[in-house]
Amino acid sequence: MEHFSSNGLVIIGSLIVIISYLFNLLAIRYSIPSVLLLIVLGMALHGLVSATGLRPPDLTPILAVLGIIGLIMIVLEASLDLELTGDKRKLISRAFFTALVNLVVSALLIAWVMTIYLNVDFTTGLLYAVPLSIMSSAIIIPSVSALDKEKREFMVYESTFSDILGIMLFYFLISSLETEGFGQMSLAILLNLTLTVVVSVVASYFLIFLFQKIKTELKLFLLIAVLVLLYSLSKMLHLSSLLIILVFGMILSNRHIFFPGKARRFLNEGHMATIFDNFKMITLESSFIVRTFFFVIFGFTIVLSSLLDFKVWIVSILIIGFLYGTRYAYFRLIIRKNIMPEIWMAPRGLITILLFYSIPENLVVEEFNTGILLLVILTSSIVMAIALIRYRKMGRSEVELQVNEK
Repeated sequence: MEHFSSNGLVIIGSLIVIISYLFNLLAIRYSIPSVLLLIVLGMALHGLVSATGLRPPDLTPILAVLGIIGLIMIVLEASLDLELTGDKRKLISRAFFTALVNLVVSALLIAWVMTIYLNVDFTTGLLYAVPLSIMSSAIIIPSVSALDKEKREFMVYESTFSDILGIMLFYFLISSLETEGFGQMSLAILLNLTLTVVVSVVASYFLIFLFQKIKTELKLFLLIAVLVLLYSLSKMLHLSSLLIILVFGMILSNRHIFFPGKARRFLNEGHMATIFDNFKMITLESSFIVRTFFFVIFGFTIVLSSLLDFKVWIVSILIIGFLYGTRYAYFRLIIRKNIMPEIWMAPRGLITILLFYSIPENLVVEEFNTGILLLVILTSSIVMAIALIRYRKMGRSEVELQVNEK
C-alpha cells in the first residue's frame, strides 16, 4: 500500500507539471494567466480527494516552504533580466516611482478598510494591507510576452520593485509593532539596510569569484543552494534578506558595470557568460516548478465556505476598487500616454499569500477571513487576462489595418 501511495504521488506530481506546461501554452495563446488555471486545478484535486472519502492532508507547511523558495527564485529570475544601461534609466525610474506610489497609496487606503473590518489600530491594519498592495511578479513576468519590448520591460521592473519595496515595508511594520520608540525603530531599520547592502555586495562578489574558479560541471544548483542558505541565515539575523538575492542577480547580469576598468581582469568573461546563460535557464525552470506546485497547493488548501460571508465580498470589492482606482488615477495624471494595458495589470499572488503566512503569531488577527485573499487574487488575475486579450485583439486589428492600407 505504501509503495502504491508513493507511486501515486509521483504520478500526480508528474501530471501536475505536464498540465502546468499545457497551461503555459494556453496562457501564451489566449493571454489567460496560468496561475488562475493552477489554482482551479488545486481546488479540483481537493474536491476529488474529498469525493473519495479520504481526509485531505494539511499542506500549509509545504505551502510556506514553497513560498519562500518561490520568492527567492522569482526575484532572482527578475534581477537577472534587469539591465542597468544608461538608455533605460528613464524607464527604470518611471517603473520605480510607479511601484512606490501605487504601493503606498493603496496600502494606506486598504489599511483604513482593515481598521474598520478587523477593528484594529491603523498600524496593524497597514500590516494586513501591505501584502494586498503588492503586485505579483510571479504572475506578471510569465504573462507579458505578448506586450511590446518597452511595455514588457516596464512591467517586469515595476512588479520587481513592487515586490522588493512591499516586502521591506511589511517587515518594517513588523519591527515597528515589536519595537518601542520611533527613534529606536528608525535607527534599527537604517542599520539593518546598511548592513544588508554591505553583506549583499560582499557576498555577491565573493560568489562570482568563487564559482568562476570551480571547474566541475555540477555547480549551478550549488549556487542556488548557497543563495537560499544566505537568504535563510540573513532572515534569522533580521536582515532584509531579499535584497541579497536582488543585488547578486543585478551584479551577475550587469558585471560589465560592476567590474569596470582594471577590475575586469579578475573576471573570466567567457566563462562567466556561459555560467550566466546556464544559470538563467535553471532559474527559469526552477521558478516554473516551484510556482506550479505553490499555486496548485494553494488551490488545494482553499476553504470555499469562506466565500459565503457577505462581509468578505464587501471588503474584497473595496480593496479591488482602491487598487485599480489608485492605479488608474496615477497612470492618467502622471504617465498620461500609452498606458494600456499596463493600467489594468496589477495581479496579486504568491507574495501576497506568503506574507500573510509570515505574520507573527502575536500579531495575527483571527477575524481576518482568507476568502478575501482568494477573491482579490482571482479578480485581479481575471482583470489582467481581459486586458491582455483586448490588447492582443487591438494589436491584430492595427496590423491588419496597416496591411490593408498598403
